[in-house]
Amino acid sequence: MANAPKVLITGINGFTGRHLKKHLNKYGFESIGLKGDILDKESVFCQVSKIKPNYIIHLAGISFAENKDIQSMYSININGTLNILDAIKSTKYAVKKIILASSASVYGDTIQTNVDENTAPKPLNHYGCSKLSMEFLSKNYFSELPIIITRPFNYTGLYHDKNFLIPKIIDAYINNTLKLELGNLNISREFNDVRDIVNIYRLLLDIEQSSDIINICSGNSIKLQKLISLMNDISKYNINVVTNKNYIRKKDIEDLSGDSSKLKGLINYNFKYKIEDTLQWMYKNG
Repeated sequence: MANAPKVLITGINGFTGRHLKKHLNKYGFESIGLKGDILDKESVFCQVSKIKPNYIIHLAGISFAENKDIQSMYSININGTLNILDAIKSTKYAVKKIILASSASVYGDTIQTNVDENTAPKPLNHYGCSKLSMEFLSKNYFSELPIIITRPFNYTGLYHDKNFLIPKIIDAYINNTLKLELGNLNISREFNDVRDIVNIYRLLLDIEQSSDIINICSGNSIKLQKLISLMNDISKYNINVVTNKNYIRKKDIEDLSGDSSKLKGLINYNFKYKIEDTLQWMYKNG
């Protein structure tokens, strides 16, 4: 690994970071995590200066939209990003690519079904607002650093936190739960596989494009009701699903998926995992 290209991954011990590290190492990269608090500017500067990464993939942040610590959400998602960018800028080290993970939640209240990067952002919650703020502030560095901002649509996989919808459903089946409370079962969303997502991050490291925003999406949405049906088949167990009105958002888009045209124009990649593959993987290994 002495001559392996170094990738600094913030949030390397998180859900996506854990899979990304394993994937990049498999392809000959040296994955290095950022230690300590990303809000500790001095520490971040010192580590970046020592590591001298060839690439940076910035995943660290608060990713659960319903997190109640609003101040920390804004502080980490915005100031943590600025610390990374300022650290690279100060070292004057020629980084080949910086990928900043934003979120499709910035689109929020849109009337479009197949959302492309030109869709006007209308975030509905603090999480989406914090990510959109991060995007705007990061654009100040576009002329100096090779930055790509990604907007991943929903994805899941093994080790995903049970606060999120799919892991919550999987856990209920693993534990033979008698009753599962969910929100609107008729809405359709993308639920992509983290193994596809980390593949895409790797491929984005070597594109010439920078100073741009890219959706990470398949364009394939699925109804929550269909997910339940698939899990009934996979587990050979039927759960009594009850609609809890408290889980239904006032402004919920019926069918939301991303337009992957720009992504497909930049990398040669087809999503490998169907939702059935993802659900089986999580259920059998959970």
